[in-house]
Amino acid sequence: MSNALPESASVASGDGRSLGSGAPSFSPLYQQIKALMLRRLQAGEWRPGEAIPSEIELASRFKVSQGTVRKAIDELAAENLLVRRQGKGTYVATHSEQRMQYRFLRLTPDQPEHAGPIKREFLDCRRLRAPADIARILQLKAGDMVVEVRRVLHFAGRPVVLDDIWLPGHLFKGLSAERLSEYKGPMYGLFEAEFGVRMICASEKIRAVLPNETEMQLLKIPASTPLLSVERLSRTYDDQPVELRRGLYLTDAHHYRNELN
Repeated sequence: MSNALPESASVASGDGRSLGSGAPSFSPLYQQIKALMLRRLQAGEWRPGEAIPSEIELASRFKVSQGTVRKAIDELAAENLLVRRQGKGTYVATHSEQRMQYRFLRLTPDQPEHAGPIKREFLDCRRLRAPADIARILQLKAGDMVVEVRRVLHFAGRPVVLDDIWLPGHLFKGLSAERLSEYKGPMYGLFEAEFGVRMICASEKIRAVLPNETEMQLLKIPASTPLLSVERLSRTYDDQPVELRRGLYLTDAHHYRNELN
């Protein structure tokens, strides 16, 4: 494996000028190193669960100080892209890790007895032409294929979440209900391990709704039950949208929790 930077890469000198390009750069040096490291992650040079080179090796590779590399790694770790392990080094974060499995699921039980194990029930998985609104959100062309998945999440034996999920068809060739049901880890772990798609960040829209007849049957609730509708758009590297998820959450024994910084 070559240690040379990509030809398009440039790192700024200590006075803020960009080395290797004609235009000045006003980005802090550690931010430029962070960007270069992100390129390595996106290119698959450092794969989920694998250790990245040490700070000393990276400092030598990028021709910067170890402190600059450390600051770049600190930011990537804060964004859950890298994981520091005391005495072992720094690793690429993976959705297969216990603490990452439900990183985007913010539903919290009100009481311990409502927690229980989470069981997934996959109701459908099919390929179809993307509806216009789905294609627009996922930045697909009209007529492009998508994979649509419907599932129910059971908490302590009770249906609590109904998810409708749309995925770009060209990224998830071969995905089936059988494969989803057979995989014992988290869904995002499957996407990462078998399709090379890693969910990096997500944005959500939340509102209160009432269920329709099908939703009442699947969640086993009466028509008057209020639900929390959560529309989540998940993105991978380069801010590319790779999943649209529309979930209905039953919140009589759970609440939606978020931490704001």
